[in-house]
Amino acid sequence: MTQYRRGMLGTVGDLVEDIVVHLGGPVNVASDTKAVVVRRRGGSAANMAVSAVRAGTPARFIGQVGDDAHGDVLIAALRAEGVDVVVRRGGRIGTIVVLVDQAGERTMLSDRGGCTDLDHPNPAWLDGLSTLHVPLYSLVVSPLAETAATLIGWAHERAITVSIDASSSAVITDFGVQRTVEMLDRLHPTVLLCNEMEAECLGAAAEPARIGAQVTVVKQGAGPALVMRPGAATVSVSAPPIEDVRDTTGAGDAFAAGFLAAFVSGDSAVVAAEAGHRSAAAAIIAASRQGV
Repeated sequence: MTQYRRGMLGTVGDLVEDIVVHLGGPVNVASDTKAVVVRRRGGSAANMAVSAVRAGTPARFIGQVGDDAHGDVLIAALRAEGVDVVVRRGGRIGTIVVLVDQAGERTMLSDRGGCTDLDHPNPAWLDGLSTLHVPLYSLVVSPLAETAATLIGWAHERAITVSIDASSSAVITDFGVQRTVEMLDRLHPTVLLCNEMEAECLGAAAEPARIGAQVTVVKQGAGPALVMRPGAATVSVSAPPIEDVRDTTGAGDAFAAGFLAAFVSGDSAVVAAEAGHRSAAAAIIAASRQGV
Protein backbone atom coordinates (compact mmCIF):
# COMPACT_ATOMS: atom_id res chain seq x y z
CA MET A 1 0.00 0.00 0.00
CA THR A 2 1.19 3.52 -0.81
CA GLN A 3 2.50 5.33 2.25
CA TYR A 4 1.44 8.97 2.68
CA ARG A 5 3.20 11.22 5.17
CA ARG A 6 2.22 14.78 4.34
CA GLY A 7 0.95 16.48 7.49
CA MET A 8 -1.24 15.01 10.19
CA LEU A 9 -4.90 14.06 10.05
CA GLY A 10 -7.05 15.03 13.04
CA THR A 11 -10.39 13.50 13.99
CA VAL A 12 -12.97 14.80 16.48
CA GLY A 13 -15.49 12.51 18.12
CA ASP A 14 -15.98 9.20 19.86
CA LEU A 15 -13.68 6.67 21.47
CA VAL A 16 -15.90 3.89 22.80
CA GLU A 17 -16.05 0.19 23.55
CA ASP A 18 -17.55 -1.88 20.74
CA ILE A 19 -19.31 -5.09 21.71
CA VAL A 20 -19.60 -6.87 18.36
CA VAL A 21 -22.10 -9.72 18.21
CA HIS A 22 -21.68 -12.00 15.18
CA LEU A 23 -25.05 -13.70 14.89
CA GLY A 24 -25.07 -17.40 14.01
CA GLY A 25 -28.48 -17.04 12.36
CA PRO A 26 -31.76 -15.15 12.66
CA VAL A 27 -32.48 -13.80 16.15
CA ASN A 28 -34.80 -16.11 18.09
CA VAL A 29 -36.98 -13.56 19.86
CA ALA A 30 -37.48 -14.33 23.58
CA SER A 31 -35.10 -17.30 23.29
CA ASP A 32 -31.42 -18.15 22.60
CA THR A 33 -29.41 -17.33 19.48
CA LYS A 34 -25.89 -18.63 18.91
CA ALA A 35 -23.31 -15.90 18.47
CA VAL A 36 -19.63 -14.99 18.66
CA VAL A 37 -19.03 -11.90 20.81
CA VAL A 38 -15.94 -9.71 20.40
CA ARG A 39 -15.08 -6.67 22.55
CA ARG A 40 -12.81 -4.05 21.04
CA ARG A 41 -11.98 -0.35 20.85
CA GLY A 42 -14.37 1.55 18.62
CA GLY A 43 -15.89 4.90 17.73
CA SER A 44 -16.02 6.43 14.25
CA ALA A 45 -13.41 9.13 14.93
CA ALA A 46 -11.08 6.70 16.73
CA ASN A 47 -11.42 4.13 13.94
CA MET A 48 -10.62 6.81 11.40
CA ALA A 49 -7.44 7.82 13.25
CA VAL A 50 -6.24 4.22 13.46
CA SER A 51 -6.94 3.60 9.77
CA ALA A 52 -4.96 6.72 8.87
CA VAL A 53 -1.94 5.58 10.89
CA ARG A 54 -2.11 2.14 9.32
CA ALA A 55 -2.11 3.81 5.89
CA GLY A 56 1.08 5.68 6.83
CA THR A 57 -0.46 9.04 7.79
CA PRO A 58 0.13 10.48 11.29
CA ALA A 59 -3.18 11.00 13.07
CA ARG A 60 -4.53 12.73 16.15
CA PHE A 61 -7.73 11.79 17.98
CA ILE A 62 -9.54 14.61 19.79
CA GLY A 63 -12.36 13.77 22.18
CA GLN A 64 -13.68 13.05 25.66
CA VAL A 65 -13.45 9.64 27.28
CA GLY A 66 -15.05 8.25 30.43
CA ASP A 67 -13.01 8.79 33.58
CA ASP A 68 -12.67 5.18 34.72
CA ALA A 69 -10.53 2.09 34.23
CA HIS A 70 -12.32 1.16 31.00
CA GLY A 71 -11.48 4.59 29.64
CA ASP A 72 -7.82 4.02 30.52
CA VAL A 73 -7.88 0.79 28.50
CA LEU A 74 -9.45 2.46 25.46
CA ILE A 75 -6.91 5.31 25.47
CA ALA A 76 -4.01 2.87 25.87
CA ALA A 77 -5.30 0.81 22.94
CA LEU A 78 -5.49 3.90 20.72
CA ARG A 79 -1.99 5.03 21.68
CA ALA A 80 -0.68 1.52 21.04
CA GLU A 81 -1.78 1.98 17.42
CA GLY A 82 0.46 5.05 17.16
CA VAL A 83 -2.31 7.66 17.38
CA ASP A 84 -1.59 11.03 19.03
CA VAL A 85 -4.36 11.18 21.66
CA VAL A 86 -5.76 14.48 22.93
CA VAL A 87 -8.51 13.69 25.43
CA ARG A 88 -10.51 15.19 28.21
CA ARG A 89 -11.69 12.75 30.88
CA GLY A 90 -15.21 12.81 32.26
CA GLY A 91 -18.47 10.91 32.55
CA ARG A 92 -18.76 7.24 31.69
CA ILE A 93 -17.37 5.42 28.68
CA GLY A 94 -19.50 5.03 25.60
CA THR A 95 -20.56 1.56 24.50
CA ILE A 96 -21.85 0.45 21.10
CA VAL A 97 -23.43 -2.97 20.63
CA VAL A 98 -22.96 -4.00 17.00
CA LEU A 99 -25.16 -6.84 15.72
CA VAL A 100 -23.60 -8.42 12.62
CA ASP A 101 -25.76 -10.78 10.57
CA GLN A 102 -24.52 -13.62 8.37
CA ALA A 103 -24.26 -11.31 5.34
CA GLY A 104 -21.98 -8.92 7.26
CA GLU A 105 -24.61 -6.19 7.63
CA ARG A 106 -24.56 -4.26 10.91
CA THR A 107 -27.20 -2.94 13.28
CA MET A 108 -25.84 -0.64 16.00
CA LEU A 109 -27.22 0.05 19.47
CA SER A 110 -25.48 3.20 20.67
CA ASP A 111 -24.79 4.64 24.11
CA ARG A 112 -22.17 7.37 23.62
CA GLY A 113 -21.71 8.08 27.32
CA GLY A 114 -19.44 11.05 28.04
CA CYS A 115 -18.18 11.36 24.45
CA THR A 116 -20.71 14.09 23.65
CA ASP A 117 -19.66 16.27 26.60
CA LEU A 118 -16.46 17.67 25.03
CA ASP A 119 -16.46 21.46 25.40
CA HIS A 120 -14.12 24.48 25.58
CA PRO A 121 -12.03 23.67 22.48
CA ASN A 122 -8.38 24.63 22.37
CA PRO A 123 -6.80 26.02 19.15
CA ALA A 124 -3.65 24.04 19.96
CA TRP A 125 -5.58 20.86 19.15
CA LEU A 126 -5.19 21.79 15.47
CA ASP A 127 -1.44 22.41 15.58
CA GLY A 128 0.37 20.38 12.93
CA LEU A 129 -2.79 19.19 11.15
CA SER A 130 -3.20 19.20 7.37
CA THR A 131 -6.70 17.68 7.56
CA LEU A 132 -9.55 17.81 10.07
CA HIS A 133 -12.11 15.02 9.75
CA VAL A 134 -15.43 15.27 11.60
CA PRO A 135 -18.16 12.59 11.59
CA LEU A 136 -21.71 13.98 11.57
CA TYR A 137 -22.12 12.18 14.90
CA SER A 138 -19.93 14.95 16.35
CA LEU A 139 -22.11 17.76 14.97
CA VAL A 140 -25.58 16.87 16.24
CA VAL A 141 -25.31 16.62 20.05
CA SER A 142 -24.23 19.45 22.37
CA PRO A 143 -21.77 20.50 23.60
CA LEU A 144 -19.62 18.35 21.29
CA ALA A 145 -21.42 19.84 18.27
CA GLU A 146 -20.41 23.40 19.14
CA THR A 147 -16.86 22.26 19.87
CA ALA A 148 -16.56 20.49 16.51
CA ALA A 149 -18.05 23.44 14.60
CA THR A 150 -15.60 25.82 16.30
CA LEU A 151 -12.67 23.58 15.34
CA ILE A 152 -13.92 23.48 11.74
CA GLY A 153 -14.04 27.29 11.67
CA TRP A 154 -10.49 27.52 13.01
CA ALA A 155 -9.37 24.89 10.48
CA HIS A 156 -10.70 27.00 7.59
CA GLU A 157 -8.83 30.02 8.96
CA ARG A 158 -5.61 27.96 8.90
CA ALA A 159 -6.27 26.53 5.40
CA ILE A 160 -6.59 23.03 6.87
CA THR A 161 -8.60 20.66 4.65
CA VAL A 162 -11.96 19.88 6.26
CA SER A 163 -13.74 16.57 5.75
CA ILE A 164 -17.18 15.62 7.08
CA ASP A 165 -18.65 12.12 7.03
CA ALA A 166 -22.47 11.94 6.90
CA SER A 167 -22.23 8.98 9.32
CA SER A 168 -25.85 7.74 9.47
CA SER A 169 -29.14 8.25 7.64
CA ALA A 170 -30.92 7.78 10.98
CA VAL A 171 -28.86 10.59 12.53
CA ILE A 172 -29.65 12.85 9.54
CA THR A 173 -33.37 12.09 9.82
CA ASP A 174 -33.46 12.63 13.57
CA PHE A 175 -31.53 15.90 13.33
CA GLY A 176 -33.61 17.02 10.34
CA VAL A 177 -32.67 16.71 6.67
CA GLN A 178 -33.01 20.42 5.86
CA ARG A 179 -31.29 21.38 9.08
CA THR A 180 -28.39 19.03 8.23
CA VAL A 181 -28.07 20.39 4.68
CA GLU A 182 -28.03 23.96 5.97
CA MET A 183 -25.39 23.08 8.56
CA LEU A 184 -23.17 21.36 5.97
CA ASP A 185 -23.49 24.35 3.65
CA ARG A 186 -22.53 26.66 6.53
CA LEU A 187 -19.53 24.54 7.54
CA HIS A 188 -18.46 24.25 3.88
CA PRO A 189 -16.29 21.09 4.02
CA THR A 190 -13.72 20.46 1.34
CA VAL A 191 -14.84 16.81 1.23
CA LEU A 192 -18.20 15.24 2.09
CA LEU A 193 -18.25 11.46 2.47
CA CYS A 194 -21.49 9.49 2.61
CA ASN A 195 -22.99 6.12 1.72
CA GLU A 196 -25.95 5.50 -0.59
CA MET A 197 -28.62 5.90 2.09
CA GLU A 198 -27.05 9.07 3.48
CA ALA A 199 -26.63 10.57 -0.01
CA GLU A 200 -30.25 9.83 -0.88
CA CYS A 201 -31.39 11.32 2.41
CA LEU A 202 -29.39 14.52 1.84
CA GLY A 203 -30.07 14.72 -1.89
CA ALA A 204 -26.29 14.83 -2.40
CA ALA A 205 -26.31 12.34 -5.28
CA ALA A 206 -28.70 14.49 -7.33
CA GLU A 207 -27.53 17.92 -6.22
CA PRO A 208 -23.96 17.85 -4.83
CA ALA A 209 -23.76 21.65 -5.13
CA ARG A 210 -26.45 22.14 -2.49
CA ILE A 211 -24.16 20.67 0.20
CA GLY A 212 -21.39 23.21 -0.26
CA ALA A 213 -18.56 20.65 -0.50
CA GLN A 214 -15.87 20.86 -3.16
CA VAL A 215 -15.87 17.06 -3.51
CA THR A 216 -18.67 14.63 -2.59
CA VAL A 217 -17.88 10.91 -2.46
CA VAL A 218 -20.73 8.40 -2.24
CA LYS A 219 -19.64 4.98 -0.97
CA GLN A 220 -21.76 2.07 -2.21
CA GLY A 221 -20.47 -0.88 -0.22
CA ALA A 222 -19.14 -3.52 -2.60
CA GLY A 223 -20.25 -1.36 -5.51
CA PRO A 224 -18.30 1.51 -7.07
CA ALA A 225 -17.79 4.79 -5.24
CA LEU A 226 -19.17 7.89 -6.95
CA VAL A 227 -16.91 10.95 -7.06
CA MET A 228 -18.80 14.19 -7.70
CA ARG A 229 -17.87 17.84 -8.04
CA PRO A 230 -20.36 20.66 -8.64
CA GLY A 231 -20.72 21.22 -12.38
CA ALA A 232 -18.63 18.16 -13.34
CA ALA A 233 -19.54 14.67 -14.51
CA THR A 234 -19.81 11.96 -11.87
CA VAL A 235 -16.95 9.42 -11.95
CA SER A 236 -17.51 5.80 -10.86
CA VAL A 237 -14.58 4.12 -9.08
CA SER A 238 -14.82 0.33 -8.73
CA ALA A 239 -14.08 -1.48 -5.48
CA PRO A 240 -11.88 -4.61 -5.39
CA PRO A 241 -13.82 -7.87 -4.82
CA ILE A 242 -13.62 -9.39 -1.32
CA GLU A 243 -14.52 -12.98 -0.55
CA ASP A 244 -16.22 -14.30 2.58
CA VAL A 245 -17.26 -10.95 4.08
CA ARG A 246 -18.40 -11.48 7.68
CA ASP A 247 -18.13 -7.98 9.15
CA THR A 248 -17.98 -4.53 7.54
CA THR A 249 -17.44 -2.67 10.83
CA GLY A 250 -15.02 0.24 10.33
CA ALA A 251 -14.98 -0.04 6.52
CA GLY A 252 -16.41 3.43 5.98
CA ASP A 253 -13.91 5.03 8.34
CA ALA A 254 -11.07 3.13 6.68
CA PHE A 255 -12.23 4.31 3.25
CA ALA A 256 -12.25 7.89 4.52
CA ALA A 257 -8.73 7.53 5.93
CA GLY A 258 -7.34 6.10 2.70
CA PHE A 259 -9.12 8.68 0.58
CA LEU A 260 -7.99 11.68 2.62
CA ALA A 261 -4.40 10.50 2.93
CA ALA A 262 -4.14 10.37 -0.86
CA PHE A 263 -6.24 13.47 -1.55
CA VAL A 264 -4.31 15.75 0.81
CA SER A 265 -1.04 14.44 -0.65
CA GLY A 266 -2.07 15.82 -4.04
CA ASP A 267 -3.76 12.88 -5.76
CA SER A 268 -6.97 13.47 -7.68
CA ALA A 269 -10.27 12.59 -6.02
CA VAL A 270 -10.59 9.57 -8.32
CA VAL A 271 -7.15 8.19 -7.43
CA ALA A 272 -7.90 8.96 -3.78
CA ALA A 273 -11.12 6.92 -4.03
CA GLU A 274 -9.06 3.96 -5.26
CA ALA A 275 -6.84 4.33 -2.19
CA GLY A 276 -9.98 4.51 -0.05
CA HIS A 277 -11.24 1.23 -1.47
CA ARG A 278 -7.94 -0.49 -0.68
CA SER A 279 -8.01 0.79 2.89
CA ALA A 280 -11.63 -0.31 3.35
CA ALA A 281 -10.87 -3.77 1.96
CA ALA A 282 -8.05 -4.24 4.45
CA ALA A 283 -10.38 -3.25 7.32
CA ILE A 284 -13.13 -5.62 6.16
CA ILE A 285 -10.73 -8.55 5.88
CA ALA A 286 -9.32 -7.87 9.37
CA ALA A 287 -12.79 -7.48 10.94
CA SER A 288 -14.15 -10.56 9.19
CA ARG A 289 -11.32 -12.72 10.53
CA GLN A 290 -12.30 -11.71 14.07
CA GLY A 291 -15.78 -13.02 13.48
CA VAL A 292 -14.67 -16.47 12.29
